Amino acid sequence: MSEQVGKHTFETVSSETVYSGAILALRLDQVVMPGGKVAEREVVEHHGAVAVVAVDDAGDVVLIRQYRHPIGTRLLELPAGLIDVEGEDPLAAARRELAEETGLAAARWSVLVDVALSPGFTDEALRIYLAEGLTATDRPDPELEEADIALVRLPVAEAVRAALAGEIVNATAVAGVLALATARATGAALRAAEAPWPGQPTALLRRQAAQRES
Repeated sequence: MSEQVGKHTFETVSSETVYSGAILALRLDQVVMPGGKVAEREVVEHHGAVAVVAVDDAGDVVLIRQYRHPIGTRLLELPAGLIDVEGEDPLAAARRELAEETGLAAARWSVLVDVALSPGFTDEALRIYLAEGLTATDRPDPELEEADIALVRLPVAEAVRAALAGEIVNATAVAGVLALATARATGAALRAAEAPWPGQPTALLRRQAAQRES
């Protein structure tokens, strides 16, 4: 792949924290632009997250239908959750979320795709795993929104159709379903489940650790 790489260093000359909460923080950065102008950038720090494209022996993708308060509706999604404990292994988090939201475990894991969700204003990123060889496992008693989760199993082709038809609009689910279909169609090799994740967000975890120590 040939590309032209910019040479400017986008230096942050000052930074102000406007809000710091449980799952996000908002800061205002003053950043030097090409030509020397300083521009303000709003940055939402967010925990990293993991999601799971779990495929059963029948070839169906296991989805969940979950209520999302910011948009006031239920969405078809992948089992997913935050990495909100410093040092937690992303694969361990994915195994936990799959069990908590579906009552399933998987024998085989690989990295399907990594996604920077909205890099224009947030460092939020997630890793989507492919999980195969599914078996039932203990599921903790669900709490809050998770107590209302419904499981939905769709053939991969039907999940792709639903994404393209606007019936699956959750960004994580769209990315995961289309990535799986593309990998299968092209024979692309997937990364090992333990592959490095250089884009994993850590700023909010470091901030929260510093606040606990102060």
